[in-house]
Amino acid sequence: MGNVVRGAVAFVLSERCQRFLVCDLKEMPLDRTLDLSSRQLRRLPVRASAFDELVKLYLSDNHLSNLPPELRNLQKLQLLALDFNCFEELPLVICSLVQLNILYLGNNRLYRLPKELRHLTELKPLWLETNCFTKFPRVICELPNIKTLHLGYNQLRRLPAELERLEELRSIWLAGNLLSDFPPVLLKMHYLEVIDVDRNRIRQFLLLAYLRGLKLVIYNHNPCVNAPVVDEGVRRVGRWADSSDDEEDEGDGKVAKAGMKAQGSLEEDE
Repeated sequence: MGNVVRGAVAFVLSERCQRFLVCDLKEMPLDRTLDLSSRQLRRLPVRASAFDELVKLYLSDNHLSNLPPELRNLQKLQLLALDFNCFEELPLVICSLVQLNILYLGNNRLYRLPKELRHLTELKPLWLETNCFTKFPRVICELPNIKTLHLGYNQLRRLPAELERLEELRSIWLAGNLLSDFPPVLLKMHYLEVIDVDRNRIRQFLLLAYLRGLKLVIYNHNPCVNAPVVDEGVRRVGRWADSSDDEEDEGDGKVAKAGMKAQGSLEEDE
């Protein structure tokens, strides 16, 4: 009974918030950015789709599981944040927003991506961490401008050979998956700068020294019997790296923070 009451209260609050927002959305924001994050939304106010000059739309931390077809009016949209919602499937209307270059989809319930995603050829960072993928979404391999791919904390066991097509890819984040071997396809991607395979099941690392673009490899929390052999100047975070255990743990946090800061700078530039 308590859960029913709490659900009803949450629904009423959401409806009130919805009506408030509809009344509040009167003019195009001057910075062409609309932030509706953390508003307990269960559906997107249709009026938001009327702002056809919008460049950035933040809908993070709501209760959204779908989007209205009117969203296709936002053809100038470059950034769409849908992380921390309830999406089980990606709404197809998103695939019509061909100017998108930053897409946040982390912390949802996604288990597959539609083939129509290939229309988003301008995507550069793609965030899909903490979802329900058991297989790598192969449509990602058809996105030629992807530079940063976040797929951590899913249930991936392997990566497809087609990933090699992504010649613009510079960083791939795969922490918290079920990889038992270091993905062979990554050995062919000489342009990669960051590889994160932290918290997987990798027992042995192959030679990475000939990946000339590599700057950072994070491999901690794997049951490995050896450290990856890297070229001089490449930073390693994990067992048998160049620091003591205490320094390593501290370095892990510093590298993670530095990586997020660098990622933020990249997105601002884009």
